[in-house]
Amino acid sequence: MNEKTNSKDSIKSTWRDGNRDEWTFYHFLIDYLNVYPIDRDQQVPVHSKNEKIPYVPQWSLHRWVLIYSAVPLLIHQVFTSYTGHTLGPFAAFNWYFFSFNAIVIYEVHVIRRLGHKFGFLDGDKHERDGIPDVGVRKVVHALYKTTGSRLAMAVYLSYNANQLPAAMSWKWLPLEIGLYGIILDFWFYWYHRAMHDVSFLWRFHRTHHLTKHPNPLLSAYADHEQEFFDMAGVPFFTYMTLKAFGLPMGFYEWWVCHQYIAFTEVLGHSGLRVHGTAPSTLNWLLDLLGADIVVEDHDLHHRKGYRKSYNYGKQTRLWDRIFGTCHDRIESARENIDYANTAPMPLY
Repeated sequence: MNEKTNSKDSIKSTWRDGNRDEWTFYHFLIDYLNVYPIDRDQQVPVHSKNEKIPYVPQWSLHRWVLIYSAVPLLIHQVFTSYTGHTLGPFAAFNWYFFSFNAIVIYEVHVIRRLGHKFGFLDGDKHERDGIPDVGVRKVVHALYKTTGSRLAMAVYLSYNANQLPAAMSWKWLPLEIGLYGIILDFWFYWYHRAMHDVSFLWRFHRTHHLTKHPNPLLSAYADHEQEFFDMAGVPFFTYMTLKAFGLPMGFYEWWVCHQYIAFTEVLGHSGLRVHGTAPSTLNWLLDLLGADIVVEDHDLHHRKGYRKSYNYGKQTRLWDRIFGTCHDRIESARENIDYANTAPMPLY
């Protein structure tokens, strides 16, 4: 099959047309979950670079993240309140692990639908990369390792079985949401920039850059060394920094904060041709500083980035702005945004 014959660096994706008798568990899982980046029986609109790009209102992104992050919390609250049974650490991990992945998978479904409506960035030059023949297993493993490692760490560091979701620090939550993305991006910026600038480290990051036009499932497509720091190291340093600032950062606040992060990671690797900024309670400040990040910023990083690069941030452009590594936008340039033609993120 293709996984045996293609180079490990190939991004070619032909397995969907191959012999299903040669599929592995991972091929069937992707097919069952229907997380393909496009539906091949539907057209993808193609736009020139200077056609107006629709604007995604921030409120619709907050709506998505807050509602879907609240559902598992609400179920947990109701279950314990009515049965009297608390969720121990193992049960909590499994419940939130399932919920995390279900939310990400549904976001992929919605983004695919939007792709068939609005098209993709650089679509007049290149279609979106698929799931590589040589990387089907890697893609599946990356999804579960990323969500699993982050949740395992969150449960270990902050979960208290005697505290229910309703007891989270509501008054601190808006500030925690905003600061979490900014601080996480500080740690991510320097880790990411080092991966590009330091020759020894580039070899661990190059796999992630094999895709020049990524899709959401390639968000964590990387070698093990990069995966470890991306999955666990950056969130750990972010959590410890916020705790050092004196913020509560209990398990449930961390859950909501990380739903914002995961949402932006998936959207940022989608290449969706919309002007959508990363949702943040401090977006107004980032926008004032010219430091908000949109889908095209990380897409350009993949498309043009190699070794010494730019647009290293994934949640903001604050650190890129401060350290002089921003790249000019093309399709999301301010004069090309269609603020009248809004494209709210649909809930369903």
